[in-house]
Amino acid sequence: MQDDKPSAQTTDIAEQTERLARLTNRAVMASAQMQGHAIKQASGSEYALMDAGTLAKAYGTFWTDVMSDPGKLMDIQQTVGTEMMAAWQSMFGLSSDEPVKDKRFKDESWSDDPISRSYRDMFLAFDRAANGLLERLPDGSKDHQRVSFYTRQMISAMSPSNYLMTNPAARKELMETQGESLLAGLENLLTDLERGEGRLNIATNDDTAFEVGVDLATTKGEVVFQNDLMQLIQYYPTTKEQHATPILFVPSWINKFYILDMKPENSLIRYMLDQGHSVFVISWVNPTRAHADKDFADYMTEGPLAALDVIRGITGEEKANILGFCIGGILVTAMLAYLAGIGDDRIASATTLATMVDFENVGEIGVFVDKERLESMRHHMAEKGYLDAHHLQDMFSMLREKDLIWSFVESNYLRGQKPRAFDLLSWNSDSTRLPSAMLLWYLENVYLQNGLRKPEALELKGVKIDITKITTPCFIVATQLDHIAPWRSVYPATDFLGGEVEFVLGGSGHIAGVINPPAERAKYGYLTSATYPTSPDDFEAQAKQHEGSWWPHWSAWLEARETTKVPARRPATRGKYKGIEAAPGSYVKAA
Repeated sequence: MQDDKPSAQTTDIAEQTERLARLTNRAVMASAQMQGHAIKQASGSEYALMDAGTLAKAYGTFWTDVMSDPGKLMDIQQTVGTEMMAAWQSMFGLSSDEPVKDKRFKDESWSDDPISRSYRDMFLAFDRAANGLLERLPDGSKDHQRVSFYTRQMISAMSPSNYLMTNPAARKELMETQGESLLAGLENLLTDLERGEGRLNIATNDDTAFEVGVDLATTKGEVVFQNDLMQLIQYYPTTKEQHATPILFVPSWINKFYILDMKPENSLIRYMLDQGHSVFVISWVNPTRAHADKDFADYMTEGPLAALDVIRGITGEEKANILGFCIGGILVTAMLAYLAGIGDDRIASATTLATMVDFENVGEIGVFVDKERLESMRHHMAEKGYLDAHHLQDMFSMLREKDLIWSFVESNYLRGQKPRAFDLLSWNSDSTRLPSAMLLWYLENVYLQNGLRKPEALELKGVKIDITKITTPCFIVATQLDHIAPWRSVYPATDFLGGEVEFVLGGSGHIAGVINPPAERAKYGYLTSATYPTSPDDFEAQAKQHEGSWWPHWSAWLEARETTKVPARRPATRGKYKGIEAAPGSYVKAA
């Protein structure tokens, strides 16, 4: 008797067909969203990081320079020919067995399959030849910098690892899962398009893995003050006594403050509490249209200056230590110059993390900032009053496009995998909007005109500021691989500032090098020097290497400046600065 029950294979096919139908319907809706997003860009109502005219001018300048030197062009052609010949030899098994170090091709299938190996080797040959050509460009030109940056973006997009037909690992997964990986990848793609409302918002982490206040930002404290721009958090002590001088953390307002308070084991806030410090932290608001007119001076007065008044009222201490991270560090530096200008010495010491003071060479991020882009941004923000968070997020991702864009295209879409849970990337995707008045002033006066390093070029609250007048002891941290605040643009603070300076060069990049807690197996070390030559390269050559985290070195530097201890301070339950709500507060949770 024949069994009428459907086979497992038939059931799987039916389920996949039904799933594909559902995904097709979602794709139709996503297509409509994408068209709407494209119309916004075409009409100019949607800001774009780069425009076609600027790129055309840059590449026109580039080819004029190349064609003006026939000898250089001939050298490049010979190099390309040699590289391509090596790739053809690889396809026929005549190449060396030297391993490929590029992470995109780490899977063994790239070497096992001769066709895939040829795709890989020809791409790498082209990549080397193009980079050889770009390296011959003269330094200093914004057009040449743009050509180099966007050519790299295009070459990265061309990698055979990004396409199903040329990626052997993705094809193998497709066969082994009987098409399941492809359907999962399509579902991931549609989910990212839906989340971005027609803009591809690539998921880089498991967004269900962490919740602010539950998994991240869990150090106990109270919001003791708030205004239009920030909430001030005072944390509960973890020691019986604390150093008399409190410390205020001023984070960047491009992302949320909890980069300083991630999980307990890598929380800088918790570490400082354990070292016996009274810790206060600013949690910035996520701006809306109502904040459009808030400028850089408002961030200073309603941010750290207001917080310092509250801290003085709570602790009774006339002075406080202060720490600024990224643009928060730029604000702290400008505030120190402002206080110097009015004769106010309320800051006992200042620490800045990944904070540029010299914007002469800002690295690749400079390709996005010029007068034309500034005017485009001004026009875009005239109605909204702010810049959406995703613009800066996209810009920072493009600085490390292989790791933050294309690696996820391969894993999420080609192989149908879900991103793993990673606290730093979870925080990185939790970006904030930026109010128009602050952003336009900052980009024009600090970024384009390099006004921070020029005496009296900037004015805050009617005071012309000069960072050479700062005599506050300063501890400055930069990181070697920072793409956002290149350490050679941080280092000049050792010369500009007028007081004692301790400069530390950490390992890794903008985030991982800063959030580098003490651990049994240290991830990154750091460099220090007793003297600071003018040249950053000379500093690097003479500096002493230390293993492990820079956090204990900073803690010791602070403790050397104060020996007075007081009974541990707890947030008040009554009075003017009693707790408003528990940390991390409501501002940090606002979308």
